[in-house]
Amino acid sequence: MTTTELPTVSLRDMDDDEFTARYGTDRFTASVITNRLHYVVEHMSTGFLREAFSPIIRDWYDFACTISGPPEQDYPMSVVSNSLVVFLGTMGDAVRNTVIEYGPENLRPGDVLIGNDPYRTGTHVNDVLFIHPVFRDDKIVSFVNIRAHQLDMGGTVPGGFSGTKANIYENGLVIPPVLLYRQGEPVRSTFSLIFDNSRFGDILLPDFKSIYQQLHLGARLIGENIDRYGTDAYLGTLQYAVDTSAERMREAIARIPDGDYVGTGLVDADGMDETEEFRIKVTLIKRGEHIEAELSGTSRQARTSINASMLDSKTAVGVAITMLLDPETPFTTGTWRNIDMACPPGSLLNSLPPEGASMMFWEITTTLVTAVFDALNPVLGERAVAGDYGSLNLHNATGVLPDGTPWATAAQCGGEHGPWGATSDGDGDSYTVLFMLNNLDPATEAIEHDVPVVLLRKEAATDTAGAGFHRGGAATIRDSLWLTDASAYSSPFRTKIPSGLGANGGDTGKLGAVWIFPPEVAKIRERGQVIPHSPEVYADTIPVGGVLDPTTKALDPAGKYFYFASRPSWDTKAGAMFRYLTNGGGGWGKAFERDPERVLRDVRDGYVTVEGAARDYGVVVLGDPDNDPEGISIDEDATRTLRKG
Repeated sequence: MTTTELPTVSLRDMDDDEFTARYGTDRFTASVITNRLHYVVEHMSTGFLREAFSPIIRDWYDFACTISGPPEQDYPMSVVSNSLVVFLGTMGDAVRNTVIEYGPENLRPGDVLIGNDPYRTGTHVNDVLFIHPVFRDDKIVSFVNIRAHQLDMGGTVPGGFSGTKANIYENGLVIPPVLLYRQGEPVRSTFSLIFDNSRFGDILLPDFKSIYQQLHLGARLIGENIDRYGTDAYLGTLQYAVDTSAERMREAIARIPDGDYVGTGLVDADGMDETEEFRIKVTLIKRGEHIEAELSGTSRQARTSINASMLDSKTAVGVAITMLLDPETPFTTGTWRNIDMACPPGSLLNSLPPEGASMMFWEITTTLVTAVFDALNPVLGERAVAGDYGSLNLHNATGVLPDGTPWATAAQCGGEHGPWGATSDGDGDSYTVLFMLNNLDPATEAIEHDVPVVLLRKEAATDTAGAGFHRGGAATIRDSLWLTDASAYSSPFRTKIPSGLGANGGDTGKLGAVWIFPPEVAKIRERGQVIPHSPEVYADTIPVGGVLDPTTKALDPAGKYFYFASRPSWDTKAGAMFRYLTNGGGGWGKAFERDPERVLRDVRDGYVTVEGAARDYGVVVLGDPDNDPEGISIDEDATRTLRKG
């Protein structure tokens, strides 16, 4: 029996004999093995994180570990690490596709199979998938897997992050299913192929060796579980794990009223020019215990590398529905068993090579998450979830130190972290990662050690959160001072309309933007303090992205759109400063029903101004929160009058 065959009765209704007949073991043992396998992937993750050389792995946690079942079970992904969601959502299909193409009959003990083609495995070429088969009695019983972002895989842009590349040939090295290790020995030709095309082989090589050791550790620990509990119990547990998550999500779907629900999202432009907006449309067709996501009406594939593959879009739909309906469902390939998707080929969400290159895929799929929220939130009522900051606003840059040493940074100095939206449980977090991600925030000391930059500022921006009974997370403002000349690629993709959608009557979060303060404008040494975020400071800046007043360059919803790829790269001189302001998170519930004491606390903590408290919440605050935050108070009579009006 494969994991695609559904039980005839629910798991909780099975008696002990039925359970043992289906899974080859009893409930208690299946639960024990499942927990032991979770230990395996977390043990692998901890080891790799500790040993990693690459900053995007070491500081960002840009990898994932999974355990999959054998071909006879249709490769179920039964256990995953607590890590990057965009990897986990595609890895079940990625492992299956890679092994089938290579041929499971061609694998041997000690082999490591790799691949990175976005159309076979999802995500982008920097994310290399490593697959290690686990054998028992000369037969594959499992696969232990790691997908890890490599700092560079060639292509026209160092590090790869850019929305301006026009086709897959500019994107970087594509690796079809091929062995990296054969029976424990490195395959020299594969190593040579990769390192002949990478700018940072000295970082990739130790990470490859560490990945191999973590795969070996995972295989050994799986073997110990099989020794202890038996092959049948182990294989039955893999099936039990996916059935458990499938049943739980099926029940969550059944609680939604039947209907057709439509949502949309907007990406500002691709990397070709600003003449074309890219829209995402999803129709969720819900009947009984099933949902189909129908994506026709979505724009054609972009002309540059901002597209997503079908596997990435599947992940976004699944993540959004899971977050809205039952975020505590254990994640496996069974989680989305009752979710189908139809997406036209050649579209933004199902791009085709060679022109439909995929690099900034998460920007597109995050917009799809917004569209699913837009579709389902009205019917969810109090269970609705407000939107997040919407775009990673990723910054990557390269340059040369005074001694001639080249340097590079990726995903460390942009707007990569920001706010979530509020829920029925409380206010939105003001500093985390996109719904589609689950990574760390690089430490300031580590960033400044690795590259010539000083992080001047990283804080919440006042009056940017969507107001509500529960407030959205506040936008993040980050200032980075560059100590050498640099060439930067900046990617704020969603600055035209708010991404932080309000929920259950809450308000949307405010829009963000990106600016460059040239050295003669920044004058950091002369100022002796951070540059404030106020309209008068932006007139002489260089706008990178956002809707701004064309004269003052300050935020203006009725202003001019400044296009993030209007220059091939943003080249700056030493002493220049980049400022990233993310979008704000959406609010939940009616703002005028928020407890005035909570509004007072927000004013005291700098999330809301005195003016914003009156305008957005109908709360009149007395005093000076900047100079005497503990002395502020509420004018209760004026507040009652304002809220009644």
